[in-house]
Amino acid sequence: MKNLLISICKEAGRFIVYTICYIVYPLSFLFVRNSKKYAFGSFRGSFNDNAKYLFIYTCLHHRDIDAVWLSLDKHTVEQVRSMGLKAYCTYSPKGIWHALTSRYWFYNAYTSDIMFCLSGGAVCINLWHGVGIKRIEYNITTGPLALRYQKKDWKEVFFHPESFRKPNYVISSSPFQNHFFSTSFHITENRCLMTGYPRNTILLADDKERMHFLEKYEPVSSLELIKSFKQYNQVLVYMPTWRDSQRSLFVENMDLHALNEVLAKHNELLILKPHANVSASLNDIAYSNICFFDGKDDIYPILPYTNVLITDYSSIIYDYLLMPDKDVILYIYDYQEYVAMRDFFYPYDENVVGKRVHTFTELMICIEQHDYQLSSAERISLIDKFWGDTAYGNPSQSILEQVKNLPR
Repeated sequence: MKNLLISICKEAGRFIVYTICYIVYPLSFLFVRNSKKYAFGSFRGSFNDNAKYLFIYTCLHHRDIDAVWLSLDKHTVEQVRSMGLKAYCTYSPKGIWHALTSRYWFYNAYTSDIMFCLSGGAVCINLWHGVGIKRIEYNITTGPLALRYQKKDWKEVFFHPESFRKPNYVISSSPFQNHFFSTSFHITENRCLMTGYPRNTILLADDKERMHFLEKYEPVSSLELIKSFKQYNQVLVYMPTWRDSQRSLFVENMDLHALNEVLAKHNELLILKPHANVSASLNDIAYSNICFFDGKDDIYPILPYTNVLITDYSSIIYDYLLMPDKDVILYIYDYQEYVAMRDFFYPYDENVVGKRVHTFTELMICIEQHDYQLSSAERISLIDKFWGDTAYGNPSQSILEQVKNLPR
C-alpha cells in the first residue's frame, strides 16, 4: 500500500509539473528574442555531441554572437564554466532569461535539451545525433515509441510535448538523408540544412589540433586513456545502438572472460561504450584488456586513436567511416528481434559495410583471426551516399553561415 501511495504521489506531481509547462509555453511566445543570442543544450543536461562542438566553435570564432550553454545539471554548468565558456542552469533566473531571449536554439534531440516550455518563438535547430537508416520519430511504426507517434497514447503525448514540437530546421548531410529527416520530423526537405555534423570535426582534425582540444576541453582521464593505447598492438571499441531491453546491461551477449583472453593473447584492448540511454557498468570486474567508457562521456576525441569499430545498427558507423584506415565489425546477434521492435527506413544490407557476425562465437573467431578488413571502395561509396559534399567540410561554420541567411 505504501509503495502504491508513493507511486500515485509521484504521478500526481509529474502531472502538475507538465500542466504548468503547458501554461508557461504559450507565454514564452511573448518575449522579444535577440538574433545575436544563441542557446545550446544537450540530452540529460550533459555537455556532448553536435551541440557541444558547435557551441565551442561559436565561442571561439564568432565573438559577435552571445552563445550560452544551458543545462539542468549543475555539474555540467560548472564543467563548461571551468573551460572559460558561458553556461547557466536552465532553471536559474539567468538561465530562464537567456532561454527566453535567445533567437536560435541548438540541441541534439529535443527542445527539452534546454527546456521545452521556454521555446516558444525561438528558431529551433535540431542537430540530431546521427545520420542513419533506422526509423526515428514519426517514421517509427513498431515497438514502444509507436504508442507515441502512431497510436497517440494520451500519456505518451501529454508527458512528451517536446516530441511534438517540430524543429524549424534539422541538420542533414546529403540529399539521401534529407528525405529521411524530412519524413521523420514532418518538415519539408528545404528545412533540412545540409552541413554535416560538428562532432566529426574532431575525428578529422590533425593530431596536434586534436590534442590541443583534448587538453583544453576534455577530462584528464581521456588523455590518460589515449596514452595507455601505446602499450597495445591495436584498440577496438564496441558501440552498440540503444535497445529498450538494455537499460542496465548491454553486454549480455558477450562472454567477457573469454573475450579478454583472446585480446590478451594478441595484446589488444577493447573499449566498451554503451549508448547514452543505457545505465551500465562492469560491476567492478577488472579485465586486463577490456575497459569501460561511461555512456554519458564524449568518446569522439578518442575514436581516432582506435582501429576497429564493433557495432550493429548504430549511426556511429557513418561517422567512423570518415576516418581512413579503420575497420568495422557488425555484431548483429539480434537482427530479427531488432527489426520487429524498430525496423529500418532504408534496407540494412544495402546501407552498411563491415564484417557481419551473428553469434558470439563468430565474433570471437573474427577478432582472433583479424578477419574484418574493410574494402576501400565500399567505404568511399557509403561516405558519398550518406555525407556527399559535406563529408570533409567545416560543418560548424556551414551551420552558422546558413543560420545567418535564414528568413527572419
